[in-house]
Amino acid sequence: MVAIKKEVEKGKKAPVGFMKAVVYEGHKQVGLQYKEIPKAEAGEVVIKTTSTTICGTDIHILHDEHKVEKNRTLGHEHVGVVHEVGEGVTGIKVGERVMCGSCTPCGSCYYCQKNLSSQCIGPEGDFKTPGGWRLGNTIDGTHAEYFKMPFPQYNLTKIPDGLSDEDVLLLTDIASTGIAAAENAQIQIGDIVAVFACGPVGLCAIAGARLKGASLIIGIDGNSQRLGLAKKMGADITLNFNEVNVVEEIMKLSGNKGIEVAIEALGKEETFQQCLKVIRRGGCISSVGVYSGHVEIPIEHFASGMGDHRIVTTLCPGGRERMQQLMSLVIQQRMDLKPMITHRFTIDEAIEAYRLFEHAEDQIIKPIITF
Repeated sequence: MVAIKKEVEKGKKAPVGFMKAVVYEGHKQVGLQYKEIPKAEAGEVVIKTTSTTICGTDIHILHDEHKVEKNRTLGHEHVGVVHEVGEGVTGIKVGERVMCGSCTPCGSCYYCQKNLSSQCIGPEGDFKTPGGWRLGNTIDGTHAEYFKMPFPQYNLTKIPDGLSDEDVLLLTDIASTGIAAAENAQIQIGDIVAVFACGPVGLCAIAGARLKGASLIIGIDGNSQRLGLAKKMGADITLNFNEVNVVEEIMKLSGNKGIEVAIEALGKEETFQQCLKVIRRGGCISSVGVYSGHVEIPIEHFASGMGDHRIVTTLCPGGRERMQQLMSLVIQQRMDLKPMITHRFTIDEAIEAYRLFEHAEDQIIKPIITF
C-alpha cells in the first residue's frame, strides 16, 4: 500500500469543485486523491455518497487479478443522496436517498432483453463489451464523495424512510450476489446445501439458502468468528476445515448420498474440488467466487461426465426491481445484514480500511467508509 498523497489533507474538506476519492494507482497500490466533482450530463445523475464499503473484488483489482485503468476510483457498493439531476431524467429529485446495484444494466441491450441484466453491454455496446459491472471497473466508482450512477432511470432505487444506510448498504452487491447463488442453484424445499467459505458473499448465500427452503445448511470456513456469524445468518451446522475432514463430514450428514447443492464462495481450486466431491448425482455446484487461477474438473469427481451434474455461475443481478425486492426482505425482517459490518472508517481513513480488509486483520468482515 502507498501512503495517502500529500496534497490530500486529512480532516479538511477538498478544494472547491473537487472531492476526495480512493483510487487504484498500480499493483497493490491504492491512494487517496483529489478529483473533480462529476457533472450530470443529459440522462445522468450525480450522487453524493453517504456510505460505501470495500468488496473482495476491489482487492482482486489491487492484485491485478482483474484489470482496470490506473487512477480509476474504486468501489461499487454504496448509499447516497441525489446531488444533481441531468436533463431528461424524470421522477428523481435532488435530496432523495438512493442506491443501486453494483451491476448497472441499461434495460435495453441484447442481454437485458434476454433477462441477463448482469451481462449488460449497454445500448451501444458490442458483444466484446464487459458485463454490467461498471462502477469501480469501467467507470469511476463509489469510493468518493460523489459519483455518477449509470442508467439512473433503470437503476436508481429510492430508500424508504425508516431504513438506515447500514440496513441496506450490503444489499447493493454481496446480498444480491449471495442470494442469486442460491436462486441460480434452484434450491428446492428440503435440500441439503453446503456453503464453502463464510466470507461476506458466502454468508449471504447461507441467508439465500434459508430463504429458498433448504432443510439443512452447512457452513464451511477456517475462521471461528465467521462460523459463528454463519449460524446467525441461517446455517444449521458449521464445519471448521482446520479441525475436521469437511468432505467426510458432509457425506456422513447426507447419509453418504451426497448433497443437492454446494455453493463455492471463495474462488479457489481447493474449495471447488471439495464441492465436486460432495454433490450427489444430479446435484449442482453454484460458483460465485472470483477465480484468479485455473480450475480443473477431475473426471473421477464428475461421475465420469455422466452424473447429470450442473455447474452454474453468478454475477450480481442489477436493476431497480431487484433492489426493491431485497429491501422488502429487510423491511419484513426476513434478513438482517448489519452483523456483518464489523469496522467503520471515514474517507480519510480509507487506506487503513483497505489494509485491514486486504490482509483480513482484526477479525474484519465488512468495513463501512462514511463521508
